[in-house]
Amino acid sequence: MKLHLKTSVAQPYKAVLDGFTVDLFKALSPPFPRLKILRFDGSSPGDRVEVELQAGFIRRRWTSLITERQVTPQEAWFVDEGQELPAPLTFWRHKHLITHEGTHSTIHELIEYRTGSLLLDWLLYPIFWAQFWARGPVYRQIFGRVK
Repeated sequence: MKLHLKTSVAQPYKAVLDGFTVDLFKALSPPFPRLKILRFDGSSPGDRVEVELQAGFIRRRWTSLITERQVTPQEAWFVDEGQELPAPLTFWRHKHLITHEGTHSTIHELIEYRTGSLLLDWLLYPIFWAQFWARGPVYRQIFGRVK
């Protein structure tokens, strides 16, 4: 299953890329399930991000590896790929793409995930869509609103 959400922000694309820090990661964390950050190396190839998802007494680990990072004259991106995923996920690939749009930038959330069940993939779609849609106001607050 694939998702693509976009948010326009006021800062240049390279500044936005540099803004993907642990503080931004904390600000983007959904209210549920809560995330406990166990490790955050950054957004360069070989970096790891490990979190514990907390839903009441249930705890699940999610570990991602940064596999790509690229900066071109018009865009920048990095990719995190799930290494240890909470059930029912069996595959996760998230490309954080920031494109140059003249006087501003657009942040693209390009997500691909699988559970092994097409029905379950479709059932999770609105949940993931809502969680990543909720990042838009955070991005605009941190990187500025396009006027």
